[in-house]
Amino acid sequence: MILHRREFLGSGAAAVGAAMLPGCAASLATPRIRTLPRFYDDLERRTFNFFWETVNRANGLVPDRWPTPSFSSIAAVGFALTAYGVGVERGWCSRAAARDLTLTTLRFFWNAPQGPQATGVSGHRGFFYHFLDMQTGLRFERIELSSVDTTLLLLGVLFASRFYDGTHPAEREIRFLAEAIYARADWNFFRSDGRLPISMGWHPETGLIKANWTGYNEGMAVNILALGAPVHRVPENLWSAWTAPYPKHWRGEGATRHLAFAPLFGHQYSHIWIDFRGIQDQPMRAAGLDYFENSRRATYANRAYCAANSMRWEGYSDRIWGLTACDGPGGFTLPFKGEQRRFHDYAARGPVSQPDGLDDGTLAPTAALGSLPFAPEIVIPCAEAMLREHGAQLYGRYGFRDSFNPSFRYQGLQTETGSVDPERGWVARDYLGIDQGPILLQAANHRSEFVWRVMREVPAIRLGLERAGFTGGWLRS
Repeated sequence: MILHRREFLGSGAAAVGAAMLPGCAASLATPRIRTLPRFYDDLERRTFNFFWETVNRANGLVPDRWPTPSFSSIAAVGFALTAYGVGVERGWCSRAAARDLTLTTLRFFWNAPQGPQATGVSGHRGFFYHFLDMQTGLRFERIELSSVDTTLLLLGVLFASRFYDGTHPAEREIRFLAEAIYARADWNFFRSDGRLPISMGWHPETGLIKANWTGYNEGMAVNILALGAPVHRVPENLWSAWTAPYPKHWRGEGATRHLAFAPLFGHQYSHIWIDFRGIQDQPMRAAGLDYFENSRRATYANRAYCAANSMRWEGYSDRIWGLTACDGPGGFTLPFKGEQRRFHDYAARGPVSQPDGLDDGTLAPTAALGSLPFAPEIVIPCAEAMLREHGAQLYGRYGFRDSFNPSFRYQGLQTETGSVDPERGWVARDYLGIDQGPILLQAANHRSEFVWRVMREVPAIRLGLERAGFTGGWLRS
C-alpha cells in the first residue's frame, strides 16, 4: 500500500441544514463523558486488539495490514502508541504491559540505524521511512523518507511522553526517549533545497520530493510539530506558506462553506491528536469558524454526496456512506448499468464533485467512524447500518474490515484484495492500521476527550499552534 499524497481540492458541497452546525465555544476544562451504543464497546475492543495482537513485541513495529503479510507502517505505530493508552484507560490491558510495549517501541526507534545510504537504515535526519521491514526494522524496498508518516509516529511518541507520567523507571525512560526522538527530527532537512514549505519526503536515490505540505490536507500536524520543535525549529512564516493556497480550497456558501479536501482522512488525522475546538488561526478567524467545525461540514458534505449518489452505485444512502483512502477491489474496467466503469485497488477516494475526487463505489467504515467527534448524530447511525446490513461479511476479528463495494458483483472475477459475493458485492480481506487507528482514537475523543486531554499538555503542541497564530479556546489556559 503505497499512496503518494496529492492535494485533493474540494468543490461545491451539497446543502447542509444550519441546525447541524452548533458552536464550539463550550468550556473544555471538565470533559463531558458521553455514552455510545452498546455495540460500540465491542467495536472499540476489537479495534484495539488489532494493535495489541499484531504488533511485533520484539521491536514494537505494527503491520501495515492484516492478515495479508506486510511491512510495518510507521504511521500505524503512532496510532498504536496512542491506542495502548486507550487500552489502559478502558481496562483492556494493564498499565505495566502497555508501558513495557511502549518502551520497547521507543527503544527501537531511538536505536534504529540512521543515515543517507539507500539500504541498511531505518531513517535519516531523525525521520523514518514510510514502511519498514517488520522483523529487521530497515527501509522497505525504495519507499520514501516520509515527513507526514513520521509526524503521525511522533504524535504517538509525544502522547506517550505525557501519558506515562509516573515515577517508575520505565516511565521515566519513556519520557526521556520520547523527547529525544522528537528533538532529533530535523524538519529543516525537508527545506534544504531553499524552499520555505516542508517537502512531502525524500529518497536517497533522487533527493527531496517536489510536492510540499501546503494548502489544506492531512499535513496540518506536520507544520505544527515543525513549528514547535525544540531543536530544529522552522521559521514562523511556514504557517503562512501552508495557508497561502486556501482561497482556492473554499467551497460552499453559508453553513456549508468549508476548506475542501476530497477524502475524509485529511479532515481527521491531525484532529485525532490536536484539539482544534475553539482555537483559530488567521484564516479561521476571518472565516468565522474553526478547523473542528470545518471537519464537521466536510463530514456532512461527504454524506450528502453519497446520499445523492449521482453515479448510481449500489448501497449508497444517507445511512451507508463514507469515502476516504482505502483498499478497493482492484484495477478493472467493467460494465455497470450500461456504461464502462473503472474500479481501483488502494486509492484515496472522495466526491467526484471535488477536484481530484475519485468514486468507484467503494466505501470505508473508517471514513464515517473517524469523524465521530465531529458529527456523532450521523456517524453512529452509519455504523449501526453498516453492522446491520453488511456485518456478516464486513465485521470480524478486529472490527470492521477496511472497505466494501456493494456494486462490485462480478461473479467469477478474482480479486487479490478481498472476496466477491454476486448478491452483496466485494468486501476487503484486510484490516489496515492507519484506518483502524481513527476508529478507535476518535471514539476515545468523543467519549471523554481522552487523547486531546493528554496532548493539550504537550508543550510542543501549544508552541507550534501559538507560532502558527492560533489563539482562543484552551490556549488561553
